[in-house]
Amino acid sequence: MHRSNSGDFPDAKILVIDDEEPNLKLARQVLMLAGYVDVRILQDSRKAVETITGDEPDLVLLDVHMPYFDGYEILEKVAKLLSPDAFVPILMCTSDNGIETRQRALSLGANDFIVKPFEKTEMLLRVRNFLRMRYLHLQVQQANATLENRVRVRTQELVESRGEAFYCLARALELRDDSDNGHMKRVANLSEHIARAMGLEDAEVEMIGLIAPLHDLGKIAVKEGVGERADEDQAALQRHTLMGEAIIGKCNSPMLRELRDLAAHHHEKWDGTGYPHGLKGEEIPITCRIVAIADMFDGLVRKRTEVPPLTREEALAEIHRLSGSYFDPAVVDVFLKMYVN
Repeated sequence: MHRSNSGDFPDAKILVIDDEEPNLKLARQVLMLAGYVDVRILQDSRKAVETITGDEPDLVLLDVHMPYFDGYEILEKVAKLLSPDAFVPILMCTSDNGIETRQRALSLGANDFIVKPFEKTEMLLRVRNFLRMRYLHLQVQQANATLENRVRVRTQELVESRGEAFYCLARALELRDDSDNGHMKRVANLSEHIARAMGLEDAEVEMIGLIAPLHDLGKIAVKEGVGERADEDQAALQRHTLMGEAIIGKCNSPMLRELRDLAAHHHEKWDGTGYPHGLKGEEIPITCRIVAIADMFDGLVRKRTEVPPLTREEALAEIHRLSGSYFDPAVVDVFLKMYVN
């Protein structure tokens, strides 16, 4: 519906419902002479509800007393079928100007009354005023839709930016270790597959894919070469879990809290013999239990040190052997089924 320069709405879709043909013709003639070009008439009240809810006119002039369905019944049915966000003004046309008739119609959703026989000028003023309200309602809806779309686009941009930021940080970790050769990305992909196979929610699966490459975040604070020579170096290397936890620190973001827990606890073991806190069983966050398996499996089948890689079958057998000690048996079962099936 568009507004003309004069302030009227010539293209407004107006529906007149009345069982008497002379009333329909008169209303249509008055409206079209006033400049409204899309005036539709309906004499059969049985088609009224379908016409109103299907076409959603900009304004309805509805007679009260009709055969088959009267105006009250039509109001009731329309109210149930129209969207709560819809605003279709309905003007009741009746020769009964009693207070009970008005109260009943207004309680069922009518917006106003036109008393028959109607006075032409009054009718057109009411039509114009309600079309203005309809126009403003549509403008607000359009503005809300535009705003929602902008928010949706901006939210998507923020999500993508967050993912890119996580990826860049993961690349920084990867470049620090020349032998990594895509390990972190593979761990992320495998962790996602395990999480999805376990039936986790899509949002949680996506989150695991984002943070899994950063499970060794604390190694940024570990001197290069530590962990390759002596026992004291191994102890220093193990502290990367606490360093990763400290790097994230206190935060309000649920995702960063998950990353902090992952950085801290991805070396905990199901039987409580892991580090740094000796968490046991389900005390270990599910993300850590998933990523731990993905991390070890990829490390076993890829040559990252002087130790030759295992075959896939050998690596699966090793994961199975460690079920119940290193790893959560339930996660291991899901992981192994992924390869069996």
